[in-house]
Amino acid sequence: MPDSGSPGESVRPQPDAERIARVRTRTIWVLSLGQVLGGVAFGATISLGAVLAGAISGDDALSGLATAFVTLGAAGVAIPLAAMARRRGRRIALGSGMLLALVGVALVIWAAGVRSFPLLLVGFAFIGAGQAANLQSRFAATDLSTDASRARDLSVVVWATTIGAVLGPNLVGPGQALGDSIGMPPLTGPYVFTVVAQLLAVALYFIALRPDPLLLAQGFVASAARKDAQPIARADRPVAARYSIFAIAGAHGVMVAVMAMTPVHLLHQGATIEIVGFTISLHIAGMYALSPVFGILADRVGRVAIVLVGQALLAASLLIAAFGQESTMFVTIALVLLGLGWSASTVAGAALLTESSAEDLRTRRQGRSDFVMNLVAGGGAIVAGLVLGWIGYSGLALGALAIVTAVTAVTALSPLARSRRARAAQRLS
Repeated sequence: MPDSGSPGESVRPQPDAERIARVRTRTIWVLSLGQVLGGVAFGATISLGAVLAGAISGDDALSGLATAFVTLGAAGVAIPLAAMARRRGRRIALGSGMLLALVGVALVIWAAGVRSFPLLLVGFAFIGAGQAANLQSRFAATDLSTDASRARDLSVVVWATTIGAVLGPNLVGPGQALGDSIGMPPLTGPYVFTVVAQLLAVALYFIALRPDPLLLAQGFVASAARKDAQPIARADRPVAARYSIFAIAGAHGVMVAVMAMTPVHLLHQGATIEIVGFTISLHIAGMYALSPVFGILADRVGRVAIVLVGQALLAASLLIAAFGQESTMFVTIALVLLGLGWSASTVAGAALLTESSAEDLRTRRQGRSDFVMNLVAGGGAIVAGLVLGWIGYSGLALGALAIVTAVTAVTALSPLARSRRARAAQRLS
């Protein structure tokens, strides 16, 4: 792309590396702002999802289906959105996901007005498309990254979710007052903020995400321009890619299953709704607030090493939850560690997945990873309720620990871990 100066100056071609760096920085800023808007939208949405489901169905036992359908909806569109990104770019894919989520919000409001539980679940499934777009944006942050910055770039976009996740739930009260004043169905007032935030996110992606980072990356590979400025052209490593998908799905499934049942357990233990809210807020902070730290560590000491750190944090969380289940303080500590373990595992795993996939397979595998992680989480949320009723919170935590143990064992025995140990030994010799 030429860089034009004043009319009297000559036109000088801009070096490829300089252009990539400039677009990469702009892309990360746009995606981060999109995550803030997405967090506001979904924070308000999910906060009332279970309440709406219980009120409309007339059965509190069905309230958990709201989160399950959002997660399963995200799984259902993950692969189509990735395919769309491959063909038409991240801009179109992310904007389309947000537009589908807007359709979902409209269906939820309609369902609340006519008291239709099946229609409500369909609406939540459509809202999952927005969640899928938010997940895809972390991969979009790596389209133009180098090995030295890939995990850090991804983690910055993940961190931005913290702002929206904190703001969203706090808009429920004002939103409800606004909804009552304009005659919206009960419990749907906060969706006014959801609609505004999602419309802004759609406009942001369609207008500001230019040039499209994925299409630009594909163009550099196709033209074979300056290999030293092609951080995205890599040999394919399918074993590493499959391992990444497995590690991400395991961490996400464990996190969602335990997190979803913790409010129920705390309420049964006599905790107030304020304490439950405070515990979940700390958990969310653990999920997102330190993601840049894990990103920097993953860039410096290796992706697999930080996945193992994440598994250790998850194991510590589950042991504390299992043996300290009667203490609100210990359960809160466990939830914070659960968020930290999820963050370390998913940030490092997503970076490894991206760099271990050849350019022509990358978006397909990213979509497959999001599909698997959401499918596992949706199933985990449903099964977790049954396990909680069967063997209690302690049993749920120990059952989840078995999954963490399996991921850790696969990591320790994988060729990735062996090659890492060999490289470390060579450096010491």
